[in-house]
Amino acid sequence: MSGSARYRKLSAHLREVFGCRVQRAAVDGGFTCPNRDGTVGMGGCIYCDEAGSRAAYVEPRLPIREQVRRGIDRMRRRYKAQKFLVYFQPYTNTYASAERLRTLYDQALDHPDVVGLMIGTRADCIEGEVLDLLEEYHRRTYLWLELGLQSASAKTLKWIGRGHDPETFEQGAKRAKARGLRLCAHLIVGLPTDWRADHLAAADLLNRLGFDGLKIHCLYVSRNAPLGRIYQLKPFRLMTRGQYVVRVCTILERLDPCIVIHRLTSDADKRTLLAPDWCLDKRGVIADIEAELDRRGSRQGSRLGAGRRPAHCG
Repeated sequence: MSGSARYRKLSAHLREVFGCRVQRAAVDGGFTCPNRDGTVGMGGCIYCDEAGSRAAYVEPRLPIREQVRRGIDRMRRRYKAQKFLVYFQPYTNTYASAERLRTLYDQALDHPDVVGLMIGTRADCIEGEVLDLLEEYHRRTYLWLELGLQSASAKTLKWIGRGHDPETFEQGAKRAKARGLRLCAHLIVGLPTDWRADHLAAADLLNRLGFDGLKIHCLYVSRNAPLGRIYQLKPFRLMTRGQYVVRVCTILERLDPCIVIHRLTSDADKRTLLAPDWCLDKRGVIADIEAELDRRGSRQGSRLGAGRRPAHCG
């Protein structure tokens, strides 16, 4: 069995659903974040840069329809994709009135080759009319709602300035799940206050809450983020490539095999990256993770323990 067959990849899942290659096309909806505008905090999470982790090719000055068109053209050339999911990525993409969200989401769907949406947000920004709207789009189209967990440790969430605790994440996820929404979590591996037990606790939490997807990011330090200033004043130890690979495999082993893996490492911008250099080798890191799973003779869910294990993956 090849390493790539040892976990449930998003690309394979989308091909099962749509019968062709489907690629994400990122857009910027012009949102901000409650952790930046003073609602819950100022300045954002310490790892988040000034662009809110926006994809480098996105041009936020353009209308959404034009961003979608250009993103699709780029992804079609690069990956030969046939269909596309519009990805509302930077900042908090449900942090607006339901009326404004409807306008933006409808514009994103207004392309014959767009088959759905991916919406990145915070667990404390999905309730009321916004949650009603998300349920409507879930019924209308193919929708992934992405929630930032980052860590299952309250201590770590406080250190990164997240502006909420694990209980807030759980409450938001339960509200969304009660509406039948398809959920993907973001998890950062390498935060200096997190340990192996914290990563296993995160996997257990996602299993228990019935999450459908997971994105795993390596911690990297951008000079444009608050963490960059901290690192430049007093460098701290970051995970080595080997440590990261081992930890990701351990998380995968603990994870429900029906959870779709959207990402195994980060996309860092070499123009602003301070450390670690190894995270620039995305393909190499993924290959190392797959090789480690092969070496272990292991796969996603092989050490699931008491977590949920559905009869089959829908």
